[in-house]
Amino acid sequence: MIINIPKGTKDILPKEVYKWQYVENVFRSVCEKYGFIEFRTPMFEHTELFKRGIGDTTDVVQKEMYTFEIAERSLTLKPEGTSPVVRSFIENKLYVDQLPAKYYYITPCFRYEKMQKGRQREFHQFGIEIFGAKSMLADAEVITVAMDFFNTLGVKGLKLHINSIGCPECRMAYRNALQDFLRPNLDKLCDTCKERFDKNPMRILDCKSPECQKYVVGAPKMLDYLCDDCKEAFNQLKTNLDSLGIEYEVDAGIVRGLDYYTKTAFEIISDDLGAQSTVCGGGRYDNLVAEIGGPDTAGVGFGLGIERLLLILEAKGIEIPKPDTCDVFIACLGDAAKREGLKIAQNLRANGLKVLSDVCDRGLKAQFKYADRLNSKYTVVIGDDEIAKNVVSLRDMENSSQEEVSIDKLLERVK
Repeated sequence: MIINIPKGTKDILPKEVYKWQYVENVFRSVCEKYGFIEFRTPMFEHTELFKRGIGDTTDVVQKEMYTFEIAERSLTLKPEGTSPVVRSFIENKLYVDQLPAKYYYITPCFRYEKMQKGRQREFHQFGIEIFGAKSMLADAEVITVAMDFFNTLGVKGLKLHINSIGCPECRMAYRNALQDFLRPNLDKLCDTCKERFDKNPMRILDCKSPECQKYVVGAPKMLDYLCDDCKEAFNQLKTNLDSLGIEYEVDAGIVRGLDYYTKTAFEIISDDLGAQSTVCGGGRYDNLVAEIGGPDTAGVGFGLGIERLLLILEAKGIEIPKPDTCDVFIACLGDAAKREGLKIAQNLRANGLKVLSDVCDRGLKAQFKYADRLNSKYTVVIGDDEIAKNVVSLRDMENSSQEEVSIDKLLERVK
């Protein structure tokens, strides 16, 4: 009986992997323009990290984490990228280095949730983080990196939505107002939201249940309860985006799905993915480093799903260029020619060319067909006659012209 791939995961086949490599390379290039350097963290962490960082009232922690027990320890496959980077930032005392610290990462993440278009249980994420910058200039830069990335890929028509979800101080007044609003219908909310009512009522606004959503219509807005500091920060963010010419819409409904956010919350939205319209989300998390056990350090960043990004590129008809897989194919006739072909191939590879040769003992006609399927630019033919004259027959596969070339001159000719 064949063993099938686990539900919610997907093979990235060789014929598709070039698309992943392309967007990864573009992401790296854009990040490095802004001074971000790559960060890599383990695939799993202690479960407590995500409970403390993400928040134990979130859907991610309550319902979606892949958690397992081993040697009396609870470990979890990472459901998002920020908390592990924060853990490493603290553990390795990176905060003693020059700040701000600017990192990017490309990582798989894991959430046990309902599968939808562009959403899997193993998914892949681009992300960036800035530590040690309280200025709203950092928030504007994070958003700019995301928009620059999309523009570099040629993705147009995206919409930026921004909000402020305040700080713990001003959020308390909002919490009370929101509870007063929700209390008359508390018994009609789902069990999860009933539990959230006392612990974190703002999470109710983000509930995916259509029934619960009926009872949050007309709820108080966090923007009306911001303290002076948070209000000024949000105004600075808008001013910075205006200066950059980045259009945005203030969206009081954005609360994000993770508890660690403070002040800035933003989403970049596409109309090409139906209900799953958010392609990039992020914001500020000034208390997260301290919450996990580090010094008081501001933070801001975003996460961006690669699977959704590729769907958008497809929906918008943006073609990712296929790489050349073969510069030169070497076709050999006879054992002596095969040995000479091995040496020629290695010399060409050492000089930066992509070189393939026959390893299946095909006939010459079959080797030419194989070279044609590979879209090889040139095919080198070596037989006993060529070896005797220290030459090869070089065929230009585009125009089918053929010439004899000295082995010593072959590299110069094909480059």
